[in-house]
Amino acid sequence: MTRASYAPQLSYLGQQTTLSPLAVVALRVAVTLTHWSERRRTRGHLKQLDDHLLRDIGMDRLTATKEANRKFWRA
Repeated sequence: MTRASYAPQLSYLGQQTTLSPLAVVALRVAVTLTHWSERRRTRGHLKQLDDHLLRDIGMDRLTATKEANRKFWRA
């Protein structure tokens, strides 16, 4: 595809106005849920690492357990 074929899409994006308040709220909710999901998943994986892998990432078992047991909504 040549650069000229992107012109209609780019001009459409350039004509867009700011998001509506409802869209802003929906976007913030989606971002928050995504962050929470990632924290839950990574903390779950952290529980499963053995001591050798924890040393590789510079963490001891006690610190890993504390982090893994934190609630997903806590940063």
